[in-house]
Amino acid sequence: MSASGFSLSSTAEEVTHGIDGTGLTAIITGTTNGIGTETARVLALRGVHVIMGVRNLIAGKNIKEEILKEIPTAKVDVMELDLSSMASVRRFASDFSSSDLPLNILINNAGICAPVFTLSKDDIELQFATNHLGHFLLTNLLLDTMKKTSYESNKEGRIVNVSSDGHNYTYPEEIIFDKINDESSYDRWKAYGQSKLANILHVNELARHLKEDGANITANSLHPGAIFTNIVSPEVGQTIPKGLLNVLGEFVIKSVQQGAATTCYVALNPKVKGISGKYFSDNNMVEPSSQGKDTDLAKKLWNFSMKLIE
Repeated sequence: MSASGFSLSSTAEEVTHGIDGTGLTAIITGTTNGIGTETARVLALRGVHVIMGVRNLIAGKNIKEEILKEIPTAKVDVMELDLSSMASVRRFASDFSSSDLPLNILINNAGICAPVFTLSKDDIELQFATNHLGHFLLTNLLLDTMKKTSYESNKEGRIVNVSSDGHNYTYPEEIIFDKINDESSYDRWKAYGQSKLANILHVNELARHLKEDGANITANSLHPGAIFTNIVSPEVGQTIPKGLLNVLGEFVIKSVQQGAATTCYVALNPKVKGISGKYFSDNNMVEPSSQGKDTDLAKKLWNFSMKLIE
């Protein structure tokens, strides 16, 4: 039996069975399809007050209605959030702060996968902007609220970054700091891997900062499994390079219920208490790639990202 007692076939409901999340508040980004929707539903099912950060408010409200139809007692709010826009991230964080709600759990789940080269509103390559930088800024802006909540409630706060084993499939330089926005250097799949590596390095360095601050907050990352939801457009799904497929290993296509399990496990399960700066897959702690454990690279990315959000 694995350390957690769960496996790749465990569902989000199974890994949170019997857990009472009443009194907890969670922000989840990217909840209008796939594992984000299931994560929101299961946390709401466990009594957590869920704030869905979504780009499309109409889609978000439809998901909220679906959750309330199934769980009439659910506490779900929908707020607009476009992670590719720093102005939108700042507005979301400011609106959330003025709501005076506590914040126990932050799940950085939203992501885009392998689009053609595009720059964000802030002139940053879209995958790096959406998957990493938007979440880096969001986490930064919400950290004081999380510290205050964990101190006042005496409950551990948890920050969860949804990464991918695709973080192994990146550029030879791992992160191309000086060419992030250079179209001629762009490879859509390596840029995806780069952004997913950034998700891991972000929480690893964040975990170090939190420990230094003596904050009762953990920060971890995870691989949800190979789930084809709307994140991959159909034509892109046909063109996944062999190198990436090799990295993803045995290509197990999980159901959405299984795909959301590791996120829900890391966000809610008491077995994860006190664990920080780690990487999870199939509801268990695993080792990321060697670059995913590179502390110098993590520090360099942290400083690079801080400059970009100034």
